Amino acid sequence: MTAHTEFDFLALPDILQTAPLNKTDRVIPIHFIKTAQFEKFTQKLSPFYQNQIKANKWSAEDSTFTKTVDENGECDAVYVGVEKSIGIFTICAAAEKLPSQQYVLEASTFKPEELENACIGWLLSSYKFDHFKKNNKSAPTLIIPKKLDTTRIESTARAAYLVRNLINLPPNALGPKTLANCVVTLAENFDAMYRVTEDKELLNENLPLIYAVGDGSDRRPCLAELAWGNPNHPHVTLVGKGVCFDTGGYDIKPSAGMLLMKKDMGGAAMAMATALMIMSAKLPIYLRLFVPCVENSVSGHAYRPSDILTSRSGQTVEIGNTDAEGRLVLADCLTMACEESPDLLIDFATLTGAAHYAVGYDIGIVYSNDEKLGHDIQKLSLQLDDPLWNLPLWRNYKKDILSPIADINNAGSGNPAGSITAALFLEHFVSPETTWVHIDERAWQNSAQPGRTQGGREMGVRTIFTLIQQRYAKKKVAKKK
Repeated sequence: MTAHTEFDFLALPDILQTAPLNKTDRVIPIHFIKTAQFEKFTQKLSPFYQNQIKANKWSAEDSTFTKTVDENGECDAVYVGVEKSIGIFTICAAAEKLPSQQYVLEASTFKPEELENACIGWLLSSYKFDHFKKNNKSAPTLIIPKKLDTTRIESTARAAYLVRNLINLPPNALGPKTLANCVVTLAENFDAMYRVTEDKELLNENLPLIYAVGDGSDRRPCLAELAWGNPNHPHVTLVGKGVCFDTGGYDIKPSAGMLLMKKDMGGAAMAMATALMIMSAKLPIYLRLFVPCVENSVSGHAYRPSDILTSRSGQTVEIGNTDAEGRLVLADCLTMACEESPDLLIDFATLTGAAHYAVGYDIGIVYSNDEKLGHDIQKLSLQLDDPLWNLPLWRNYKKDILSPIADINNAGSGNPAGSITAALFLEHFVSPETTWVHIDERAWQNSAQPGRTQGGREMGVRTIFTLIQQRYAKKKVAKKK
């Protein structure tokens, strides 16, 4: 592990510049062309360039690109199609295939936010997880306008890198203590307060479910906390499931099901990334972050199916399945969060396989005890190309997670709507007066797409950050009573 501790999970490549590296360097312009204006655009070109566009069979369709060359055969321009507006992924197909040269954004007719999206996309296109594999390929450099919001550009890209880096790390390089230390590093970067509660300290602090799930592993469980901002501002609490590896426990997974379980801390990564964006933007809120860090393993002291555990709230949980461990560690954190009466409580988790059976791999599921808020999040996510789909907390399914010998069962009676019953289980530990959002997501990109490499994938981070920004940043902040 010592060789892996030097890994910088917050690093970004130095590929955005405000001026050419050398005045004599060749710089190739990148032009964005609206699809509806394609014919008007080509009419202004000389026949020499018109023929190249025609030969390339390019018609400015959204997110597609083409290159033109001068009379010496050297590239002299890149054109990217835009149907409506420049999104974060619009430039990615071009950025991934362009050779390592210097390029400059030429888009004076587009809004600054659109140009910032192009810069974010450029950084996302350069993401590579090569910590364990040599990669000598250099990325192309983009020269950007000086008046753009570099904080937004860098924090959005850095949040994505954080998620991808942590999920992509192999489980032997990211155990519970290392994940907790990542929360500490994040806190130190923003002068936030932090605390890590480890091993049997969890029992002393009345966090028995976190302890029980992680007790089966030699890599001991812990809870990492972060606090940032002015306590007189609205309180926003983020919780992220940090199961660094999930064998399934005694209800052990088959090998195929265990293969991607290094991503089971994806919820923790999403919560951390959202916290990073909030702190970077200096939003006027009081932020709390809880990350329960555990490994779900099989051993002589691991918890068992049919055990009954007592939670922080005092409610008892019958263990119907040891592979439903994420909701247990979240339960204690949700209870702890509600004790502070937050104005908004959001948890992220790679919680159920039922989620991707319901909506596939590209979409996360959102639940909320505020029905309008759930629909608002869905609408916002689609606008941001960061899709989350609102599903109901269908109360009739609550009967399926009741237990005849405990207050609740963590797995229930086999209802196929497993994502809903998992959300209902979590709601059991949320105070009714707390506005709560739960996000159930896969956190993995099965096959590469422009700007999204195969591997760990950020889902819902930009949406939740934007929600919090819209909800609190533009309003007069009242002191919390």
